[in-house]
Amino acid sequence: MKKKTLTVFCEKEKYLDLKKLSEAVYNALGQEDNLSAELEFVSEEEIADLNKRLRKVDGVTDVLSFPSLEGVRGRVIYRKDFPFDVEDKAVFIGSVAVCVKRAEQQAEEYGHSLEREFTYLVCHGLLHLFGYDHMTDDDKREMRALEEKIMTEIDVLRE
Repeated sequence: MKKKTLTVFCEKEKYLDLKKLSEAVYNALGQEDNLSAELEFVSEEEIADLNKRLRKVDGVTDVLSFPSLEGVRGRVIYRKDFPFDVEDKAVFIGSVAVCVKRAEQQAEEYGHSLEREFTYLVCHGLLHLFGYDHMTDDDKREMRALEEKIMTEIDVLRE
């Protein structure tokens, strides 16, 4: 029997070890069924357009997440609960877009590697797909703790 996992589809995986990260997110959140998401690395123009069209926010940002499921924060996601979101025997949880230029700028600004910045942004985006957010201080603490746990698990640490 094949191991269940979170598969993140991406055309350009060159910025990070996506398989390692997605497995760590899946395990940290106690998931048990096959899940999938998509990831795209985009330009400043593309992310600004997405931000304006879909969030009504004018400007460039580092990462945007587009969850396809509601009410999943802290829950194990099963196919039987989301039959209309199943694609290729996996529940599709949403999409993440990362702005390459913004990530590069932030890596330089924070003094760490591109791998670390891209890994953090994708981790952050994936957690949004699972319903985590940072709108309140408590939510922010919870999300940051998960990010730290996952980043430590895959040994991509602050430099």
